[in-house]
Amino acid sequence: MKELSIFIDESGDFGEFSNHSPYYIISMVFHDQKIDIQQTISRLDRELINIGLSDLCIHTGPIIRKEEIYTNMTISERRRIFNKMIAFIRQVDIHYHCFYVAKKSYENVVDIIGNLSKQISNFIISHYDLFLQYNDVKIYYDNGQVEVSKILSSIFNTLLPNPIFRKVMPIDYKLFQVADLICSMELIKLKLHYSSLSKSELNFFGNLRDLNKKLS
Repeated sequence: MKELSIFIDESGDFGEFSNHSPYYIISMVFHDQKIDIQQTISRLDRELINIGLSDLCIHTGPIIRKEEIYTNMTISERRRIFNKMIAFIRQVDIHYHCFYVAKKSYENVVDIIGNLSKQISNFIISHYDLFLQYNDVKIYYDNGQVEVSKILSSIFNTLLPNPIFRKVMPIDYKLFQVADLICSMELIKLKLHYSSLSKSELNFFGNLRDLNKKLS
């Protein structure tokens, strides 16, 4: 039995365009289950425990913005967690893809949903032979936004024979946390391109040369 796991996260909201929420992004992380990454996950967990962090759900946006549980951490501590996740991604055999829309280009939520649906459908169709190699395709999402759940259900049920949907708790899956990080970095990449990075983002990454290395 060949099994493909797809971990999905989103960034943004379906409200009107604002400087606070200029884009809507959906990231997908693909993992062939025949490739064992448990040792790498265990190593990351040990490294986090060594710096006093256990049972941590790594949430990249708050790390960058110094929010939630990261409020009292120094920038060095927050960068250390972030860099461990970047190293983890480079060590595991996974693939990912991002889909996004610039909200200012669309008049309403229906058009945004339509464009995202088209992007995801076209991606699956263009890789259709690869998807069909798997007996099971499991889609992991935390059901964070109803619109995304509907998009995923409609597309995967239409295009694939028997997709399996799993609601996840982010803390339980490192690859879901990877999807979150990829969403955050795609947003940073877009904001960098349009010179719209916030002060907290510029402060966290230090300088644009280092940031470009992270995005490469």
